[in-house]
Amino acid sequence: MLTIETFATDLRSYLEPSQIAQVKKAYSFADEAHQGQTRKSGEPYISHPLAVASILADMHMDHQCLMAALLHDVIEDTGIPKHTLGKEFDDQVAELVDGVSKLSSMFESRAEAQAENFQKMTLAMAKDIRVILVKLADRLHNMRTLDFLEPDRRRRIARETLEIYAPIANRLGMNNIRIEFEELGFKALYPLRSSMIERAVKKARGNRKEVVSNVRQSISTCLEREGIEAKVFGREKHLYSIYDKMKTKRLSFHEIMDVYAFRIIVDSVDTCYRTLGAVHNLYKPVAGRFKDYVAIPKANGYQSLHTTLFGMHGLPIEIQIRTPEMELVANNGIAGHWLYKTSDDSDSGSHKRAREWMQGLLELQQSAGNSLEFIENMKIDLFPDEVYVFTPRGEIYELPHGSTPVDFGYAVHTDIGNTCVACRIDRRLAPLSASLESGQTVQIITAPGALPNPAWLGFVTTGKARSSIRHALKNQQHSESVTLGKRLLERTLQTYQKSLADIDPDKLKKVLEDRRIPDLQSLLAEVGLGNQMAHVIAARLVTLPDNIDENEYHGPLAIMGTEGMVVTYARCCKPIAGDPIIGHISAGRGIVIHAETCKNMQDLRKKPE
Repeated sequence: MLTIETFATDLRSYLEPSQIAQVKKAYSFADEAHQGQTRKSGEPYISHPLAVASILADMHMDHQCLMAALLHDVIEDTGIPKHTLGKEFDDQVAELVDGVSKLSSMFESRAEAQAENFQKMTLAMAKDIRVILVKLADRLHNMRTLDFLEPDRRRRIARETLEIYAPIANRLGMNNIRIEFEELGFKALYPLRSSMIERAVKKARGNRKEVVSNVRQSISTCLEREGIEAKVFGREKHLYSIYDKMKTKRLSFHEIMDVYAFRIIVDSVDTCYRTLGAVHNLYKPVAGRFKDYVAIPKANGYQSLHTTLFGMHGLPIEIQIRTPEMELVANNGIAGHWLYKTSDDSDSGSHKRAREWMQGLLELQQSAGNSLEFIENMKIDLFPDEVYVFTPRGEIYELPHGSTPVDFGYAVHTDIGNTCVACRIDRRLAPLSASLESGQTVQIITAPGALPNPAWLGFVTTGKARSSIRHALKNQQHSESVTLGKRLLERTLQTYQKSLADIDPDKLKKVLEDRRIPDLQSLLAEVGLGNQMAHVIAARLVTLPDNIDENEYHGPLAIMGTEGMVVTYARCCKPIAGDPIIGHISAGRGIVIHAETCKNMQDLRKKPE
């Protein structure tokens, strides 16, 4: 079993003695706080935080991150408040621990609680990216010890890991952690499928040994002949990726296992391209299967050259060519920033992209209606497949597969998305619902005062576009209902020879209190939406003179046809411009317009109010 002494010895390879002393102090504090608590396995609770810190130490994370890992359950499980950690250690460590801690308040459902907790963690992540690294390490150790939990809980945690945490690890380029999440999650969620594929892989592996060895030998000999120093590795396929390909691409097990995969590690970017030329000379490349992620890295900072070849006897061979630095970033992603410090020590590619993604999450969170909507939108953005498109100035944007020009507009800027009216793809006019493909140049045409179309929600794919459209439509509906409510109320007040400006502030305050409405704007919006009746509110706001008839009718209300969301047209008679019309107020729909001859209006004519 891992002890603090062996852990501290391992840290000597990259931390200062003063920093190791602080890590030991955090361990003693956590050990005392968790005294008497045990895990389901029967081990003392402190074994879990120590294992989490050990996972992060393997990535060479800094001492503050390791301290936060040792203390990560203290706020949540022992009742020690955040400010105590701030006093005992420092504010950064306290913030990290608080970012990983769950919210303690009560929620309607488990889904809502999880969404709220995830939303809280996202905010903390945007301030300090190490929050998510501690959370991923915590989840990884929980997955490794999943066998001690009851089956229902085991499946729930495994599903959540596959749906959220594995894609996040992928988004941050942490390939090793992603693979372990997928393998452990697959085994816990589908034990039968997992064991069947495992048996089939073992059987196939025996038959493949000779082929793998021959192909590796021929690639190595070819590179030696060209004077290229390289390491050639055969790549094993993982159980979950085999299962996922069988399911999504509808391929048989043998179709997947018939593809042989190799990784070639060389010393520089220049040598990557020379190696590509050498292997294309050795075996014929498959047309359309070459991808250059060195010149255009993936969204998570991943860089590599990918090509597929026709090998001996027509066997398909997949090859990845990269440098040792690219290999490090491919396996550890954002954590590779700490492992491999570049000479200029600026943000590495993966670190910069991770920050941009975090910023995008913050924008998502601000425009989402609630935590459940946020988490759904975020899941959409965790799709691994990307398309790379260009602005007319040559800037690159990564978008999920299946994105449209509207998604692109919102990716550039929310205002561009909101005021978008048309687009050009490769200089030709194209529909806003067209699916974008890598390499296209997209130009968005905007118009001042234009507003998002609710129909866009039917084809956009990114979470940012979806939540921004919903946010804009809510605001649009609110401002229109305020305007309409004001017109309706002013018109009714004319009956009492008054206007809104004449109303006694005390009377207004009393009406707002009685109706539990915070302010006048909200009251006008409620009237515009038809949730409050204008004549009832008007009667409460004025003291009626003796000569006024409360039910007196005061002429028609002008409808220009541009009111949009709070003026709706009845589907029964479908009135069009120029028809004689009649309208009535309907709760939540504002004014509903009917043709004057509509049969459905016969009963309502008897109720002039």
